[in-house]
Amino acid sequence: MTEGRRRVVIRPRIRRLGDSMKRWVGYAVLALVAAFCLGPVVWQAVTSIKPEADLVRLPPLLPDAPTGEHYRAVLTRSSLLHELLNSGMVAASSTALAIGLGGFCAFALARLPISGKAVVLGFVLSTSMFPPIAVISPLYLFVRALGLRDTLAALILTHTTYALPLAIWILTNFFRQIPVELYWAARVDGCGPLRALVSVILPPALPGIAVAALFVFIYSWNEFMFALTLTASEASRTAPVAIALFPGLHEVPWGDMAAASLVVTGPVVLLSLFFQRHLVAGLTMGSVKG
Repeated sequence: MTEGRRRVVIRPRIRRLGDSMKRWVGYAVLALVAAFCLGPVVWQAVTSIKPEADLVRLPPLLPDAPTGEHYRAVLTRSSLLHELLNSGMVAASSTALAIGLGGFCAFALARLPISGKAVVLGFVLSTSMFPPIAVISPLYLFVRALGLRDTLAALILTHTTYALPLAIWILTNFFRQIPVELYWAARVDGCGPLRALVSVILPPALPGIAVAALFVFIYSWNEFMFALTLTASEASRTAPVAIALFPGLHEVPWGDMAAASLVVTGPVVLLSLFFQRHLVAGLTMGSVKG
């Protein structure tokens, strides 16, 4: 009896010890992943406040006298603010067009009685499988023939074209998660397909639209190859291209580039934090069935 009671007491302790070890292993894995993801950002932040004399020396890892000279240089003595405005205009316009056009296409694929939906969706996705390097030459000739080279319109149209398949695919999946009874109830009440989309389908689909919009915005904000090829002056240059052109002939301004990279990353981080609630709701949409 005594041995049996010992076993009864020891087993829960072993189970609790195992659960505790699993929890700490999970924390350790999360810490490693966080360090891997945030390490480059922290390194850039440290580099951006180092004086010029400490940029090529290690140690010290942390500067003895932090400086904001690199931020002053990129914000006051360069055209980065203008290029940030260009990036914002291109990304916002591309997002609006991609979500607007993609929303109608996704609604049709998700809810309207159209034959061959899988084939259409597969064809839409196949257009995004071509790498940009494979189409950059004919695209440049086409844009130049239209007289749009070195304009924001060229970037907006190009980014919208490449982001549209992603928007359609994401929004189609989100529209399918909305109960079909809502759509047919609206049709019975006299709503046409467009009215049903605007009044009934869009409100509960806002989290999914926020997810798709943020993905498209980030793609357009960070896009480099098209922006480098289709622009030639500061008037239409975007922020990623501006940072790539920072290095001079005989030196590389590491501090200025680190400060500029953090400034360019800031708007995307703030936008993600602002829409965090919608993002969480959108990413978990449809994961729980009632």
